[in-house]
Amino acid sequence: MSGVWVFKNGVIRLVENPNQSGFDTQSRRKVMVYLPTGEVVSSYSTLEQILQSLGWERYFGGGDTDLLQFHKRSSIDLISLPRDFTKFNSVYMYDIVVKNPNYFHVRDSH
Repeated sequence: MSGVWVFKNGVIRLVENPNQSGFDTQSRRKVMVYLPTGEVVSSYSTLEQILQSLGWERYFGGGDTDLLQFHKRSSIDLISLPRDFTKFNSVYMYDIVVKNPNYFHVRDSH
């Protein structure tokens, strides 16, 4: 994985460069699976329903309109995701996995 780390409005994120020579987007594409059902998370509406069932709430205090954010009242954790689901990549997936152990898994898409 290659890219540049960007810090904006208190949030750091990796901006990937998928056009780098030799980078095969199909072989490195990842999906996130919700383990209790085995369902691949394929949209933000699905992800939001799952996160809400796990106690996460939408957070609107970040000020960055390019992000969807979720917080949990019982912790200091914040999940920040790009508003455009096509930009939802493994960096964001692993952030969700770490903050929700035993509920999600990231794997290759094929």
